[in-house]
Amino acid sequence: MVERINEILEKAKTAVGEVSSRANFEGVKAKFLGQNGALRELMKSMTTVAAEDKPAVGQAINVCKVEIEGMLTAKLLEIEIREAEALLGKKVDPTLSNHGSCGIFCHPLTKIRTQITEILSKLGFTVADGTEIETEWFCFDALNTPQSHPSRNESDTFYFPDDTIIENVSKNSSERYVLRAHTSTVQIRTMLKNRPPIRVLSPGTVFRRDAIDATHFPSFHQCEGLAVEDGMSVCDLKSTLNFLFTELIGEGCETRMRPSFFPFVSPGFEVDFKSKNLGKLSNKWIEIGGCGMVAPSVFRNCGYEDNASGFAFGVGIERLAMLFYGVDDIRLFFQNDARFLKQFKVSMI
Repeated sequence: MVERINEILEKAKTAVGEVSSRANFEGVKAKFLGQNGALRELMKSMTTVAAEDKPAVGQAINVCKVEIEGMLTAKLLEIEIREAEALLGKKVDPTLSNHGSCGIFCHPLTKIRTQITEILSKLGFTVADGTEIETEWFCFDALNTPQSHPSRNESDTFYFPDDTIIENVSKNSSERYVLRAHTSTVQIRTMLKNRPPIRVLSPGTVFRRDAIDATHFPSFHQCEGLAVEDGMSVCDLKSTLNFLFTELIGEGCETRMRPSFFPFVSPGFEVDFKSKNLGKLSNKWIEIGGCGMVAPSVFRNCGYEDNASGFAFGVGIERLAMLFYGVDDIRLFFQNDARFLKQFKVSMI
């Protein structure tokens, strides 16, 4: 068997060395690595190899395959350079960057996320990350969301089958796994691991059973903030939001908070802003997110004292990007269409 492997490798070296065009290249590649190629036939004959020899023979075949793949990769690069030189009529240096011709632009959603994290880092917020697959406790129970709440219906949240087992995500026997519906789960995990003072941002992808249309998509992005310190008040929350949106939009931006209900904050508020820098939406109040003081029950679920204080807020990154860049269809962010992305004058990375 070893002799056959060496014979195939020598034949491959000769065949690859004689390749002069892309058509020849594809033929040689199929001859040695294709479905009916020499290496595939060799693998089929492993059934005739003694059990004690199979590990060594299998390793030898893999080494042979890697060597042939390396030779083919080098030959393909040689062919592509030759084709490019023929097309352009001059020598091509493949080590040169092509950034000058096409540019590499930061995606609008990435741009907004980066701006938010950089702005709030000035107030001491750091970024915390978490898993996108969560348990019901982290997604709902820890956040004071009762069983009767609409968000826990299967029509709103993506549930895994009851018998699903996912490594590194522990759960009680009665719980189910879900795709997280918000990044508040990261806040819970942060509070379970740390004690005040805490200032974290949790940007990331979330999932909901939304019908796809111009303003809804089943996966989108949030950026939630949490601050826990002694003596926190609504004034601290309001000043943080004022700073965030003024830095994002520019001077003259105003924010307001309207009383609303969220099970994990008390009191809770809807957040609106208005600015003169938003085109046809200038000087109009626009709903942008939710916020409030962390509910005592949430603190208790994380093992905090009853006198703990803090605030939380959340904004939709797509929502901000649509407002700032005048995009009227959320689906455009996910289609990877370079013609769409090149319209935005955002920083290169």
